[in-house]
Amino acid sequence: MRMQRRRWMGMAAGAVLTGALLAGCSGGDGDKESGTGGESANGEARAAISVSIYDRGSIPGEQGTAEDNRWTRWLEENGPVDLDFQAVPRWESIDKFNVMFASGTAPDLIFEYATGYRNELINQKQLMPIGELIEQHSTTYKALLEEYPLLRQVGTREDGQMYEFARLNGVYTNHVLFVRKDWLDRLGLGVPQTTDEFYAAIEAFVRQDPDGNGQDDTLGMAVTGVSGQVLEAMFQDVGYKVEDGTLVRTWDNAIAHNRFVKKLYDNGLIDRDFLTDKNGEKAKQDFINGKLGFYGSNAGAGGEGYSIYTALKKNVPDAEVMAIELPESEFGQFSPVIGNPVQATAAINANADNPEAVMAYVDFLTEEATMRTLTYGIEGEHYELAESGCPKPIDAEKNKQEQDWTGDMRMLVSTALFGECGTFRNRLDMDDPIDKAFSAIIDQAEAAYLTPERPMAQYTHVEHMSSPPKDLQLIVTNTAEQLRSYVEQALVGGAKTSVEQAVADQQAYWKKSGGEQVDAWYAEWYETNSDDAILTEDLYTLGN
Repeated sequence: MRMQRRRWMGMAAGAVLTGALLAGCSGGDGDKESGTGGESANGEARAAISVSIYDRGSIPGEQGTAEDNRWTRWLEENGPVDLDFQAVPRWESIDKFNVMFASGTAPDLIFEYATGYRNELINQKQLMPIGELIEQHSTTYKALLEEYPLLRQVGTREDGQMYEFARLNGVYTNHVLFVRKDWLDRLGLGVPQTTDEFYAAIEAFVRQDPDGNGQDDTLGMAVTGVSGQVLEAMFQDVGYKVEDGTLVRTWDNAIAHNRFVKKLYDNGLIDRDFLTDKNGEKAKQDFINGKLGFYGSNAGAGGEGYSIYTALKKNVPDAEVMAIELPESEFGQFSPVIGNPVQATAAINANADNPEAVMAYVDFLTEEATMRTLTYGIEGEHYELAESGCPKPIDAEKNKQEQDWTGDMRMLVSTALFGECGTFRNRLDMDDPIDKAFSAIIDQAEAAYLTPERPMAQYTHVEHMSSPPKDLQLIVTNTAEQLRSYVEQALVGGAKTSVEQAVADQQAYWKKSGGEQVDAWYAEWYETNSDDAILTEDLYTLGN
């Protein structure tokens, strides 16, 4: 089975466009005629479906809202059905969906990144098995499944039923550790190779005036948001790890990780109020304002990382940044979270009135012309073809206003099928010094993280983790806040509580709350499914 899975993954690596995809990349703007306003081109009434859409508050006001903008209208005008978009706040999506399902108002087509939540909906019979629907009524997506069977695998659960639609992303970086290279150079420091050298660099960034302004106003490392997750990966403090062929809790890793953070805190090397920076926003601003030496970025070698880098360059034009390997700890050398190469993102509400209409819309979304338009915009308006045959933006500022915010409409776009044309690097202007420098950062990040020699710290990508039954999941949910509290008290409580005691308290509380049942479930799942599951070692084969 593992050899078969790797063969499927190799097929999915189809980095170079073939057939219709290759033809589509070199011409046309993706538009096609169809009826609107509830009537098809031949005069027949069109079906209507409801579709969820994330609302991040990122759409420029003049462009409309998450539910009504130039691209939602384009989808309806060019697609096969009438669309009722229902906005879901991105960072409160689960709460919103729970209210919708409880009230019977959940949309027909559900877009949601959280695998654990989709698993919960599947267990509750809230999502519809779609295998037979695809077989009988699909065209485009059915063809994708036949060419890339891994799409079927990631959408199928233990009961053998397929519930989810997925996309091919290819292998790409996600979390990235940035460092101010100009600070390293000014202080005569090399890139830290171990956690001891990492600590020394952080201390130097605080004590030795790395920005040369004569003031005591710099911080060494952020420990919240993605930066905190990067630190966890450095020490493999990621919940569970494989040890002697068995999945076990990372209690020892948690001790080492939190010892490191406590040492930083006790010696004044990190923000004293870091516990209030829950989402890492203050840390991001510290980095952008040129006051932070090490920073973990989400989509660090992509859109968000680029935005952070360009904001830093605007504030500190002489700043130099590089992406570095995570330093080696006593547990080995790891990489932070990479992007999910094959990602399930959508499912159909079990109570959808017209599943066939939903399937027709999914087929439309996964057509090459639709994927290309949602990714690049309209040819001649938002992009033109470069000598390479890849789309290049015509006016970056215009696209920022009109097109760059369409990511949540691309949740079924398989960018891997566009090869190099589908990478973030392709959007950069090599004649622009800032873009050229960021291209070098992308190279650094890919060399650092996209290799099994420094595997992702998790045993698999979080989006490929199976979820325990509801009663066990409740144990995880109900203990999370108290488990976190034990460690937080140790980190900022001076000598009152040691990290070792905090983790011991965590273990006792976890056991008392039934947590060992959760551990046993994960261990049994790994023993039973490790030969067929998509594990970390498999993720890298997509790029080969």
